[in-house]
Amino acid sequence: MEAITVSAVTRQLKVSARMLRYYEQLGLIRSFRKDGYAYRMYDENAVVRLRQILILRKLRIPLKQIQRILQSPDAAVAIDVFRRNIAEADTAAAALTTVRNILQTLVERLEQSADVHVRALVTEDEEVLAAIASLVPPALNDKEGNNMEQLNRAEEALSTLTDVRIVYLPPATVAAAHVIDEEPEAKAGELLDRFVRESGLAERKPDLRHYGFNHPNPKDETGAHGYEMWVTIPEDMQVPAPLTKKYFAGGMYAAHMIPMGNFQDWEKLICWVEAQEDYQFAGDWNDQDHMCGLLEENLNYLTHLKEGNSEPEGMQLDLLLPLRRA
Repeated sequence: MEAITVSAVTRQLKVSARMLRYYEQLGLIRSFRKDGYAYRMYDENAVVRLRQILILRKLRIPLKQIQRILQSPDAAVAIDVFRRNIAEADTAAAALTTVRNILQTLVERLEQSADVHVRALVTEDEEVLAAIASLVPPALNDKEGNNMEQLNRAEEALSTLTDVRIVYLPPATVAAAHVIDEEPEAKAGELLDRFVRESGLAERKPDLRHYGFNHPNPKDETGAHGYEMWVTIPEDMQVPAPLTKKYFAGGMYAAHMIPMGNFQDWEKLICWVEAQEDYQFAGDWNDQDHMCGLLEENLNYLTHLKEGNSEPEGMQLDLLLPLRRA
């Protein structure tokens, strides 16, 4: 197989360019450049490795454990990782079975006695209380899937978001860094980090917030795209070039927290909003130059900054999708 471009990989494997860059930062895959060719390429080994990563992610294997598997030639490492995940999946399956049985018990009790109130049933029935006490926090693991079709069905079934919050982002004055490059997130982040440190912004505004979005979104067959990053500042604060001072209107958003790298959850969040009766998308799907109004908020920005940690590992992001009442 000939080497293929980043955009070709994203189309074939349905993975975002940003996720590819993140996997490269973790050392899971590598790209290269042909002489006289501007765009990054992936060879056959990188594509095979990427397919392995995607399958392991469908099996709910965390990226740190995937690193261990792919960086070690010893099968014992993979066996250890898989056994640990099997144990977690068994725990989750047992917990979910318990939940189902409790719900079935509640249904049967209520069907038998129409005059029994559900509050009394849940708080007084010893069998139900004992079953509830036996619950353990379920981990989201999947024990099904002995072939790709079953695995994909299980992945789809487990993809519905259950933790979406409706939040209001307050209006704010922001310092903005905008970079168009192959690694715009990192370079925009360097500009803002330097500004925050040199201006003492964290001490002056300890409630600062940190947002970002594609500007513009990646396009086919291009090695570079843009990213704009904001940090909220006092209204009267001066902003040095190349940063610019802007005003963010705020508003209502659907919010879903992800660990850094889980950008596939954007699609899940969009599907969640589309399924709502009370809310509608308030952005503009045609505005690809500004990520359609979507935002990403770095939730532990100050912690990373104070620790001098520029690596994305451990970063938590809120995916933010603008809403209005239906």
